[in-house]
Order: sequence, then C-alpha cells, then structure tokens
Amino acid sequence: QVQLVESGGGLVQPGGSLRLSCAASGTILSTYSTAWYRQAPGKQRELVATITSGGRTNYADSVKGRFTISRDYAKNTVYLQLISLTSEDTAVYYCNARRSLNDYWGQGTQVTVSS
Repeated sequence: QVQLVESGGGLVQPGGSLRLSCAASGTILSTYSTAWYRQAPGKQRELVATITSGGRTNYADSVKGRFTISRDYAKNTVYLQLISLTSEDTAVYYCNARRSLNDYWGQGTQVTVSS
C-alpha cells in the first residue's frame, strides 16, 4: 500500500523558513511526478511546485525564487524548502505523487505564517 506522509509544517514568523518533507512508503517516489499543493482557508487547492521523474522542476509564479522542491533518492522523500514566508503562504500543504493512473495524496501539513 502506497503512503505519503508530510511533515515539517508549523508556525513561523513572516520572513522565516521551513522545510517540508514528503516521505513515501510502498513505492519508489522517484518514479513518479511529485508535487506540492496548498489550500488556504476558503480557497481552492493550488499547485505550488512539481518535480518530474526526470528531475525537471516547475513552480507557481507566486513562489518562484522562494520555494525549492528537491528529492532524496536514498530516503525516498521529496522536500519543499520555503523561505521569505509571508502570511499569504499560510495553508495546508499536501504532497501528491502521480504516475499513469496512479494518484496518491498525503494527509497534509499546516503552515502558518504569523507574527
């Protein structure tokens, strides 16, 4: 059974940083296109960043230059490094892994940016 488990969220002050982790079990995450999404209260879920199985990355305009998606093959984990956080980044962040008809989601991790 495939599971994605996110961690690393929390409360951070504006301008602060966090690193989110998405650890996979039951499959090899690097064979998937993996993405981070986020959903703020009252808003639709939005795509934040992706990394393909080939390692190509893409980012939403709102996070370019501030967020970095990366992968650790040995740990079967995808990360999202967040810097220069603002209140607009407050949301639940979800990890998604997709390959062909297979589509998996984690349970989410809360990021709150507040002073």
